Amino acid sequence: MTSEYAKQLGSRLRAIRQQQGLSLQGVEEKSEGRWKAVVVGSYERGDRAVTVNRLAELAEFYRVPVSELLPEGTPIQFDFAGKIVLDLEKLYDHQDDDLAHVARYARAIQQQRGDYNGRVLSLRAADMQSLAIIYDISPPDLVDRLTDAGILVDDPRSLFEGA
Repeated sequence: MTSEYAKQLGSRLRAIRQQQGLSLQGVEEKSEGRWKAVVVGSYERGDRAVTVNRLAELAEFYRVPVSELLPEGTPIQFDFAGKIVLDLEKLYDHQDDDLAHVARYARAIQQQRGDYNGRVLSLRAADMQSLAIIYDISPPDLVDRLTDAGILVDDPRSLFEGA
């Protein structure tokens, strides 16, 4: 393992531990001594190589997928180039059940925002990430699915022309 990779791996380990509100000593206490603070600290600094088996055990302890501990497992940030806008009429009239979760989510957003114009609804990055989790796909794949279903609007003003 290269020292740069070890440092990146250690950085991921530290980030996960800190997200869980644990100090190095807290890891040792919570694991009832299975994970010594000095050992976990040396993994985090990249001073000590971690075996695949130990990494898998540590992932299980933290209750995260092993891929989240690996530098390449860093979650992909999904930013929209523009707004994602749903055509609500097409969404609510859609016959297939495959978009039922999107429709339910859209109704909840409308209720939360108090936005009942009934024609369009813009989705934020966090909305798309939440929906993608429900469908167990990536946000870009969800965009593709919505595009294929004809639910996305390129220019929302076009829906109001002639109205």
